[in-house]
Formats: sequence, structure tokens, C-alpha cells
Amino acid sequence: MLGGTEFVGRAAAEEALARGWEVTVFHRGRHEPPDGATALHGDRTTQDGLKALVQGEWDAVIDTWSAAPTVVRDAARLLKGRAGHYAYISSRSVHPFPTPAGADENAAVVEGSMDDGDVPYAEAKRGGELAALDAFGDSALLVRAGLILGRYENIGRLPWWLNRIARGGRVLAPGPRDLGIQYIDVRDLAIWTLDAIERKLNGPYNLISPQDHTTMGNLLAACTSATGSDAEFVWASPEEILEAGIEPWMELPIWISPGEAHGTMHQGNVDKALDTGLRCRPVEETVEDTWKWLRSIGGTAPQRPDRPTVGLAPEKEAAFLEAKAH
Repeated sequence: MLGGTEFVGRAAAEEALARGWEVTVFHRGRHEPPDGATALHGDRTTQDGLKALVQGEWDAVIDTWSAAPTVVRDAARLLKGRAGHYAYISSRSVHPFPTPAGADENAAVVEGSMDDGDVPYAEAKRGGELAALDAFGDSALLVRAGLILGRYENIGRLPWWLNRIARGGRVLAPGPRDLGIQYIDVRDLAIWTLDAIERKLNGPYNLISPQDHTTMGNLLAACTSATGSDAEFVWASPEEILEAGIEPWMELPIWISPGEAHGTMHQGNVDKALDTGLRCRPVEETVEDTWKWLRSIGGTAPQRPDRPTVGLAPEKEAAFLEAKAH
């Protein structure tokens, strides 16, 4: 595991350990790795930061890097010939925005280079893909994840909804209730990725739930059930929300109003992964597990320093609800 102490990397490391795999976690030492993993320390962004990986052989590598593609390039080149498979956790964001609803892995991708340094997220992930392919060829697996939710989330999307609904009272609920949402539980992502490594799958795979997996209404109902809240949902139309200047995705995490952005984020084609065994647990299980984890760490989710804080300010929500009531 290149990483392995936070969110996706941690879930993958824990799943591998549960299978009885020998797991090496290469990380900067800021967080403790899962119990049972061998830890190697290094900072991939510094000169000689990969020194701890100069020796050793591994059956497979999982790399979750999200920034400069040169970091993936250097690690993949160093491990070439000493690792059997390279699974790069990429993103459906490698496709240009907007991407038509129903797009699969063959849709156009953004320009990218494994020699890029500091570039936008989509180009960075595409550059990482190219780096993995350059070093490992047919032994490179490109896991193009969509929205990822679940325990250890360090972006704050599902944790924000859980904490907001747990506080109770009148809650702005973005409609329509039956609006479909696509996401992947981090544990399901980890399970599929390890299975794919065992089967030596290669190339790109969209990793996200089927389009009909759940809805915004079901997600919020699951949050109510998990938290035991007495929250009263005040459903609002996309038009009302947008006219009030409330920002989809950032201020109302997960939610995107119907249109081309929703088609891009929540209507991707996942047939290829489903055909290779992807299974997505019910939304209730994802929500319940995230709430248990959130409570176990005191209620405040960790926040990645390179990502903005999400969620609607209480005063802005209150103003919207007051205006809607009159």
C-alpha cells in the first residue's frame, strides 16, 4: 500500500489483512497504519523519499495518490520488476466535464502527462494512470472511482449530513426525493480492487454503484434511522435552492441538481465492473457504519488539508427555511 492509513488506502489495507495477506504500508508517519501491517516511512514528494522501497518484492501495489503525476511515475518506475500488479485508484473525473449520462470507460479522457507536476485534479489523475500504464503495461489496473462514501471519510460529505440530521429540527432536504445518486462504499471499493488484483484484471474500470442503487430521499432517511433523529425534512426543489444561491455538491454535499452535472456524476455506466463481480451494499449499511465510526472518534470527521470544507452554514440554512415558510 502506497498510503494505507487514511480513507481508501486504510480500507484496502484492512481488507487485505482480513484476508490474511501480508501488507506493507508505505506512508509519511502522520497516522498509524492498521494493526498487523508492516510500516515503511517516506515522503514521496521529497528527494530520496522512496528510499525505503529501494529493496523488496511485492505481489501487488495499490496507489491512491491524487496530486502530481510525477509522484506516481517515480514510484511505479522504482517498483517495476519487483511488483506483480499495480492498481492505481483513479477517478471518473479523468473524463472531461461534462460527460454524457451513461458514459462508460471508453468515453474521452482529459489530456494528461506522467511528467506533470502541480496540475488540476482531473489531469493529475489521468497523468497517474499514464504513469501506471507506462511502468506496468498490462499489469496496471485503473480503478476509476466515483463518489466514495463510508468510514474514514476525510472529505466530510456523508459525515456532514449525519451530524446535521443528528442535530434535528427542520432540515433543508434537496429534491426531488427520487433523484438517483451514485457512490461507492469504500469497503466495496476495497473488496473489488483486491478481487481484481487476484484475478489480474487490467485497464480501466468505473467503480461506482448502479444508477438505481439509491436516491437522495433514501440516503437522508437512512441518516435519520442511523442517528435516531427527530429531524423534520423540508423538501425544496432544485430551482428554489439554486435561486437562493445555495451551491450544489459543496454546500449540500452529494446532491447535484438534475442536468448535465448530475448526468456526469450520478449517471455513469458501471456494467464492466458489475460483470466482474462488483457488489454494492445497501445505503443503510453504508450510513450506519459511517455513523458508528463517526461517533467512535468523537463526531468530527478528519479533514484533508488539500480539500475545502463542505456543508451549509447554519445561518444560511435557517434563512432559507424561514423564507420558504412564508
